[in-house]
Amino acid sequence: MEFDLTTSVLEVLNFLVLVWLLKRFLYQPVLAVIERRQAATAKLVADAEALRGEAQGLKREYTAHLAQLDGQRAAAKARLEAELAAERSRRFAALDAELAAERARREALAERALRDREAALERQAMTIAARFAARLLDRLAGPELDARLADLALGDLAGLTGDQRDALRAALSDPGASIKVVSAYPLDEGRRAAFTQALGALTGRAVTPEFADDTLLKAGVCIMAGAWVLMANLRDELGFFSGSLAHGG
Repeated sequence: MEFDLTTSVLEVLNFLVLVWLLKRFLYQPVLAVIERRQAATAKLVADAEALRGEAQGLKREYTAHLAQLDGQRAAAKARLEAELAAERSRRFAALDAELAAERARREALAERALRDREAALERQAMTIAARFAARLLDRLAGPELDARLADLALGDLAGLTGDQRDALRAALSDPGASIKVVSAYPLDEGRRAAFTQALGALTGRAVTPEFADDTLLKAGVCIMAGAWVLMANLRDELGFFSGSLAHGG
């Protein structure tokens, strides 16, 4: 087979024309389509990345919001528990105070009732003792007991304090004031002289007591110098004792 240069040249030219035609009418449009598709794909990828970024941002915001809500809920729960604990403590304290006050009131009432009961029993016992003593001394009353009580009255006169002596002198400062010695039984001369001497020594001047007897005294004496009085007899002593019982003394 012979090589034909002209044919070869024409074939090369045909090929180049074909390539140019393909490039002109086929390859460029295909490239344009591919580029458009690549651009669209890139845009889709960019949009998807943007959407993913936006979604991740929304997710972060939602997560942060949930965390904030959890924190607020936990804080609200803590405040509620603290308020409930404080209210519970306040109510327990108020209840304890009420119980303590009620217990103190009941104890005070019980103590008062006990004191009243003890005082009533004491008054009852002392009333019985006073009655017994009165009956016993009524049976023992007589000249001998009267003389003993008169001697005790003389001892009381000798033991008067300075204030008592001043009160006696003030009671006798009135010229019309008199001294009267009353006994349950008549006093013997020796005791009358002893009373006269003792009263004179107390007043600082000579006195002349008036002596009398009164069986209502039961035993002992009663000395009256103006407004000044010395009682040393069973009637007044028992009367004072009974009066002290009536007043709780």
